[in-house]
Amino acid sequence: MDRRTFLRMVGGTAVVTAIAPTYGFGAQGFDDKGVLVEACHFNDFGGWLLDTQFYQQMGGNHLLAHGMGVPVKNAKTNIKLNTTGTWHIFVRTRDWCPGDWPSPGQFKLHINGKTMPNVLGTKPGWAWQQAGSFEHKAGNINIEVEDLTGFEGRFDAIYFSRSPTPNLPVSSNDLYHWKDKLSGRSKLSIQEDDFDLVIVGGGIAGCASALTASAQGLKVALIQDRPKFGGNASDEIRVHTEGIHGKGEALLRTLDTEHWPNGHEHAKFDQEKREKTMANSKVHLFPNFSCIGLEKEGKRIISVDARNTRTGIIRRFKSPQFIDCSGDAWLAYWAGAEYRYGREASSEFNEVWEKHGELWSPSEPDNRIMGTSILWNSDIGRYPTDFPKVPWAMPVATKDAALKGDWDWEFSHDNLHQIENAESIRDHMFRAVYGNFYNAKKRPKNKMYQLKFVAFIGGRRESRRIMGDHIYSMRDAVDKPDFPDIVVEETRVLDSHYQLKHHGHHADYRSEALFMNVGMYYIPFRCFYSKDIDNLMMAGRNFSCTHIGLAGPRVMNTCGQMGIATGFAAALCKKHKTNPRTVAKAHIDELRKLIGYTEEGSANGKVSRATSA
Repeated sequence: MDRRTFLRMVGGTAVVTAIAPTYGFGAQGFDDKGVLVEACHFNDFGGWLLDTQFYQQMGGNHLLAHGMGVPVKNAKTNIKLNTTGTWHIFVRTRDWCPGDWPSPGQFKLHINGKTMPNVLGTKPGWAWQQAGSFEHKAGNINIEVEDLTGFEGRFDAIYFSRSPTPNLPVSSNDLYHWKDKLSGRSKLSIQEDDFDLVIVGGGIAGCASALTASAQGLKVALIQDRPKFGGNASDEIRVHTEGIHGKGEALLRTLDTEHWPNGHEHAKFDQEKREKTMANSKVHLFPNFSCIGLEKEGKRIISVDARNTRTGIIRRFKSPQFIDCSGDAWLAYWAGAEYRYGREASSEFNEVWEKHGELWSPSEPDNRIMGTSILWNSDIGRYPTDFPKVPWAMPVATKDAALKGDWDWEFSHDNLHQIENAESIRDHMFRAVYGNFYNAKKRPKNKMYQLKFVAFIGGRRESRRIMGDHIYSMRDAVDKPDFPDIVVEETRVLDSHYQLKHHGHHADYRSEALFMNVGMYYIPFRCFYSKDIDNLMMAGRNFSCTHIGLAGPRVMNTCGQMGIATGFAAALCKKHKTNPRTVAKAHIDELRKLIGYTEEGSANGKVSRATSA
């Protein structure tokens, strides 16, 4: 009999149990006599932003002073300390760019209007830093966190201790459980809800999948770790959608973007449209929830746990079906499904392009993948302004000067993992942006320019790719096999990026694209379910493909088509009481018809190709 197991991922560490986990299992021996204030619990964020994208790596959702060189408004909250006497304050923070210069993200703490003596954000790595001590008469206190620089200061938690040397947790694993204990969450029971389908990831693929399945009568939960839907297309990141709509024109028009310049403020109009679409649907929406683990029995996922990014409260989502639209393949990774990361050897799938050689596909497999972009721009203000000196940015920007950055402001490094080192990758791009703008501002002609938008969430192109019954490759796009299970089509060129550094350029934060024109190409349904987990499908950039196979269909309209296909497939799984693999074998004609493919005399895709939009 297959054994049921529960897995929680905490700070990159897997905690496996035979019984359903609740809160706070594991953390022992740490100071628990004080009072904890988590950054995400502040009553008023002021100008600080809640950054949730590195939760798995660093142990919390932190506040970020993303002022683009201008100190942001103070974050404020209040708590009650019931004991009179001396209290010592410790803040979990980091110097995000240590070096021979003042720390860029400095801030201070104020208690009841009194400034604590120590400047914070000056120690490398996420760690506890002492802010100071104060005398207190039992009662309420007011807390304010003051940003001193406007350059990405950050903090995760504040701890008030009676001891000047408390034993505080360091590892992310210990931090999660310790926080649950001190916050009182460890005493809570976990709310469980049942759905016909649970989708993790609220980008274009996840939204399209959820809308499709819901319209077919399924009770659908859509879990998203940000307050907004759209992923890279959201107005937090501002990448315009590319690719064709295929058979999903009507639905995808409610989710996509106009072709604004990347980073343009008009992305907010598309965001309003998208939020209205989702709010008016019957999908059960769970924004501000980060998935943290799952329950598995044999080759099936039973439930997924997700934590509210503001309250820290965990909710359990049970379902017979799951779709991984997380981009980073979190469900597949936790469930033990096979995935790939990096570039395949060109010989494995015959993906040679002699014109570009190793830049396109290597002779030996490696960890090189497409990178993360930070879009940014500036605008002419009403009056001349200076920009602060940024010595910490100069080693990256060198003498380069720019007033905006598009898709080619991209960073990938062979020795940095796009998921595990995501914070360092994003911060590297901050240095490139601020250094370039500083250099540009030194020129008299740019004296009126001010930074208008700098994304603080990285737009990622590639990371883990989940393996299905078919691995889509360059050969499929070029040779166009007569797949009997075509569910996605695209005309966009195969578009693989490489860092200009690999071609001798001095800037390691800039990329170039290699374009291969192949005409219309087609992706089979076998690329959209895990070969290892019976009830797991995937849509988006984590579908089953090679590095080069991802190059074309990774864009968001194509990913939306994938979402539609998996949404309809989920409906058929429920209808026929079966799994995605059986849908691919026994119900593929029905699936293709639901998507919009005609079956005039052939089921192998040829006729459908002739009638495709």
